[in-house]
Amino acid sequence: MTSSSSPASPPPFEELLPATRRALLHRIAIEQSERRAPSLVAAVVRDGRMLWSGSRTSVDGHGPDADVQYRIGSITKTFTAVLVLRLRDEGLLDLGDPLEKHLPGTAAGGATVAQLLSHTAGLAAESPAPWWERTPGGLRPELADVLGDQPQLHPAGRLHHYSNPGYTLLGSLVEAVRGVPWEEALRTEILEPLGLDRTTTQPVHPHAGGWAVHPWADVLLPEPSEDLGLMAPAGQLWSTAADLCRFAAFLAEGDERVLSAESVAEMRTPAVAPEAGGWDSGYGLGLQLARSGDRELAGHTGSLPGFVAGLWVSVADGVAAVALANATSGPMCGTLAADLVRIVAEAEPRFPEPWRPLPEVDEQLLALTGPWYWGTAAYGLRLTAERGVALEPLRGIGRASRFQAAADGTWVGLDGYYRGETLRAVRRPDGSVSHLDLGSFVFTREPYGPEATAVPGGVDPEGWRGI
Repeated sequence: MTSSSSPASPPPFEELLPATRRALLHRIAIEQSERRAPSLVAAVVRDGRMLWSGSRTSVDGHGPDADVQYRIGSITKTFTAVLVLRLRDEGLLDLGDPLEKHLPGTAAGGATVAQLLSHTAGLAAESPAPWWERTPGGLRPELADVLGDQPQLHPAGRLHHYSNPGYTLLGSLVEAVRGVPWEEALRTEILEPLGLDRTTTQPVHPHAGGWAVHPWADVLLPEPSEDLGLMAPAGQLWSTAADLCRFAAFLAEGDERVLSAESVAEMRTPAVAPEAGGWDSGYGLGLQLARSGDRELAGHTGSLPGFVAGLWVSVADGVAAVALANATSGPMCGTLAADLVRIVAEAEPRFPEPWRPLPEVDEQLLALTGPWYWGTAAYGLRLTAERGVALEPLRGIGRASRFQAAADGTWVGLDGYYRGETLRAVRRPDGSVSHLDLGSFVFTREPYGPEATAVPGGVDPEGWRGI
């Protein structure tokens, strides 16, 4: 057996290759130049660590670094969603609870917590005029001012309709259940544990100023920077590329001090049906989901007057990227961040973990492996870590799932069609295995074999025949 330091196990790469770094810098240079950003900063995370950051600016010698704050707009929503998931994990609420149960008296009390998180509550996209992003939050002192006279535009639970007021309600929900302001819960429950010292609700020097760039001339106009008041949980935060890299690493792996890996994975799971036209984009619980080529990304984009931002994580590649710019429109920071992930993942693909044998052999489990048949469809059962199993079609397209061992000797589906379903081995009186039962589906060792007495409807006693 070779040791972990042998050539058979490649060492971790602490830095990006020079060609990769140049490709990243070239990509952000194109974005800043062609999209006319006053300044732009970006960074890349690999396996939880920021390995690169770069910037471009219109002011010679004043390029921002990864510690300069920009406003991040709707990336704030992901922070708010984490606070809500923490309440769920502590048993203080259920995602199926109606808002009214914890925050009574709103005009949207019938919407569930999950619907608000996934933008399926049917609420309006914006608060009533004047435009909330460019006016003081004091103009909307109560939730009724945020929701307006007609907050519900669509039936709850029917479709995805992005709603900023929905996340205002979630911020108020956090305050009602926690008994502290949203900002305090954010600081003590997320920012401090993750070391996000440069993520704040108000700008702290050094920070970028927000600009509008004229659409037909290379001239600038300063944008106002308003305190959003009750709307803060939907888009208030300022942050840096370095802080958002740490947050991206958390969104990939979780952190028990804040939210478990399982709950973060739940956030990354599609919560709504894809829009017409395919699976190019979707939404989980506080996270946007997208496909970039064959790559699945989770993260969020954001914008407020004077700023645009993008954060994407590819869990499979172990790579994340952040892009921030100080222009109202022009720079496509979401597209840019996705491109930075792609550049690193393709130029320096992740090494797979070394294959290792299981630490122990269970003869009874081992006897279950191999081919099984659902009717005439052939499946293979193999063992995975920690006494789990995987069931996969051997030919063509079928329903593949991984299963986690349960204490009672059964397995529970982790993904795919059988997520949450129970798989069990049904034994004869002598202890031998008759068949597998998976959510009432029967898997036998032979396709409709003579001993397949458990097959629903029975098997013709004359067996297989020719014409």
